[in-house]
Amino acid sequence: MRVSAVAALVVASLALAGCDSSNPNVLQGWVEADLVFVSPDEQGRVELLKVREGDRVHKGDLLFTVDDGLQEADVAVRETALVNAQQTFTRAKELLKTAAGTQKTYDDAEAAVRQAKANLDWSKTRLERRTARSPADGTIQQIYFRPGETVAPGRAVLSLLPPENLKIRFFAPETLVPAIKYGETVAVSCDGCAADLKAKVTFISGSAEYTPPVIYSLDERAKLVYLIEAHPLDPDKFRVGQPVTVTLPGGAGS
Repeated sequence: MRVSAVAALVVASLALAGCDSSNPNVLQGWVEADLVFVSPDEQGRVELLKVREGDRVHKGDLLFTVDDGLQEADVAVRETALVNAQQTFTRAKELLKTAAGTQKTYDDAEAAVRQAKANLDWSKTRLERRTARSPADGTIQQIYFRPGETVAPGRAVLSLLPPENLKIRFFAPETLVPAIKYGETVAVSCDGCAADLKAKVTFISGSAEYTPPVIYSLDERAKLVYLIEAHPLDPDKFRVGQPVTVTLPGGAGS
């Protein structure tokens, strides 16, 4: 989930206007997240959906299955091909021992077995991937396809939010940025939230998100703001899109 350029400008201007004049270290921000989109490798029809929106899942939990009839048939064909290749290899080996066969025939048969095994492994992998499992612990955010619906390869059936992918985003005036450090802890508060929430700074933009017109006068430079991201230490206490207030350490504005 990304904020558009227009929204970023709006938030930046709000950040400028929203600073507490009595305490410049108090800034306004919002909660955002990087979702994980789970999709099949190949086109198919969703057969089983094991989760609902809002469900908490653990890494490896079954999420959904896609019809696998074609993949099962392909595995059967590859298994037959491997059996035939192994039989051919066995005959070539016996003939070579009795000098009735050639080394080339033996080598070709051996290579055919290796190729047949590789083909079978590939087909089994395709079959296994018709069953989608959670890549991480997290919460199901949205479901895009239901049982009976056909999904294209690469199209997400659902989205997952791992707790570590939640982040607080806010804009800091140019005067405060030099004092904000990576790994620094900031206080975060919001309406209805628990007290004493914290977040750790993980990103400081290297360029201004909002720039005034062409020439930078001393007055205009004060309007520059920079995007800061911080990961909450207790992500379960926040919700995506939630407005928050970020309080920098007391020394940040000095």
